[in-house]
Amino acid sequence: MVELSTVIPRVDDRDWSGLTLGERIRQMEVEGYLLIPDLLSEEQIASLKAQVATLQTTGADYSEHQRTAGDVMFLGGEITELAAHPMIVPFLRSLLGEDIICTSGAYARSEPGHPGMVLHTDSGEQGAPREAVRVLYYLTDLTPETSPFRVLPRSNLSMHAAANPFKRYLEHPDEVMVTAKAGSAVLINIKVFHGNYPNKSDQVREMIAYMYRPGWGGPGKHIDPWDPDRLAKLPPHVRELFGDPNTHYDDFHRGNRPPDMAHDAPGLSPLRWDRT
Repeated sequence: MVELSTVIPRVDDRDWSGLTLGERIRQMEVEGYLLIPDLLSEEQIASLKAQVATLQTTGADYSEHQRTAGDVMFLGGEITELAAHPMIVPFLRSLLGEDIICTSGAYARSEPGHPGMVLHTDSGEQGAPREAVRVLYYLTDLTPETSPFRVLPRSNLSMHAAANPFKRYLEHPDEVMVTAKAGSAVLINIKVFHGNYPNKSDQVREMIAYMYRPGWGGPGKHIDPWDPDRLAKLPPHVRELFGDPNTHYDDFHRGNRPPDMAHDAPGLSPLRWDRT
């Protein structure tokens, strides 16, 4: 297997705690990623680790040391509550609009010996929505040796053929390493090229990921609806986030000058980056 070896990345270890709401929105829209620290307490992390310890995981096609399990929102307890995190959901509504739909929940572990995940986009996944954010909650400290996050800033803005969302890159000279404490979350624009570095430590790097999209931005293909029996078991404040995965508001027949046009849209204003 080819190793990631030639690039020495810049480490983005800034103090993320002082960003305003507008600065967080700008970071997501322009740079394509954002770290929000101190979202989970030590007790929450311990509870989540206990839940995922019993999961049946599947190895990736490139390494048995990268393992995943899906549909974790239906496990109940702390991991289900995570889908409606009281700090993340309001931010997503500021970023995407009031109507957001959670489209997936998964667990991932990068074990010692994991060779690293190449640079890729989540918008290249089959049936991916037009716009979406994936929230990665880390249960392990991200050190340079423990599969830290890697990202190519602003790649989400490129219109070049090199930004084809189905492409993969072993490495890039402008990629960035992001380190963080356990309990932090990295949010990614699904169009940004990202991955993770090899796990050179003796610890397992664990992460829980939830993905959200705006209600207007439907998937690229029909998605099977959620099992209503499973949905019924979710707490109401979590269940409301799991709307019909095929929801979209496209309307190509409204004409060029419909009667109900708005006069303002704060979500489009450049002043959104100045919000506090």
